[in-house]
Amino acid sequence: MNNNGGSMASNNETLFRVEHLHVSVENTEILKGVDLVVNRGEVHALMGPNGSGKSTLANSIMGHPRYKVTQGKVLFNGNDVLPLTPDKRAQLGLFLAFQYPVGIPGVVMGNFMRAALKARRGEDVPVREFRKLLDETLDLLKMDPSFVRRYVNEGFSGGEKKRAEVLQMAMLKPEMAVLDETDSGLDIDALKIVAEGINALRGPDLGVLVITHYQRILDYITPDKVHVLFDGRIVKSGGPELVHELEERGYDWITNPEASGAGPEAVAAGKENA
Repeated sequence: MNNNGGSMASNNETLFRVEHLHVSVENTEILKGVDLVVNRGEVHALMGPNGSGKSTLANSIMGHPRYKVTQGKVLFNGNDVLPLTPDKRAQLGLFLAFQYPVGIPGVVMGNFMRAALKARRGEDVPVREFRKLLDETLDLLKMDPSFVRRYVNEGFSGGEKKRAEVLQMAMLKPEMAVLDETDSGLDIDALKIVAEGINALRGPDLGVLVITHYQRILDYITPDKVHVLFDGRIVKSGGPELVHELEERGYDWITNPEASGAGPEAVAAGKENA
């Protein structure tokens, strides 16, 4: 695994906790008891086959109205955020990078980010201060200043849309960032650029949950912990080495160990982790 995204030591302070979360969409239960803890300074990867509930978890964390939480808690800095609207969750320091960022015609990126920063802080941001912060952030992420003069995601390539999400994350300085398949639809060059941006933001105060179907982004971002979500539950957790096992063996040895030819001990271990 590439060392560019080396592990950032946790200070063992629990930042974010999902407790026995059940979520339904149009009366169909998708999440069936998810438990997850991210400490401050940690980067976690959440992997799993398509349809396992990864994006449902991301959207539920941020309060998308389509996703109905029927049981459980989402605790951020010890407080349950489920009663809060998405904008209030964002003000507290939660951030979601979308799998499919939408375009906003006529809205300039720079103006959009200044308005978002004002909402995050709860007060106006002087132009000079905003400009200085923006220039520093663009330099950190190695992005061309002309980027922020374009309309939000209008005419952006897939890689540019995902870089715009990372730029917003860098400007808003959340405490907990959820990245919903940020690698989706990216070629290898765009993937490296996005991963470099995420690595540049790693630090002792930021918790990150990287949600992905494939392991390739984890070649550039080394997670502290890896979780496998299947059929609405986390069925296995481990360290970075779990990524290599998934790359080599796929998901069947976890989700269906008997069919994959695993012995009784592996089957028992899979049930124990569930």
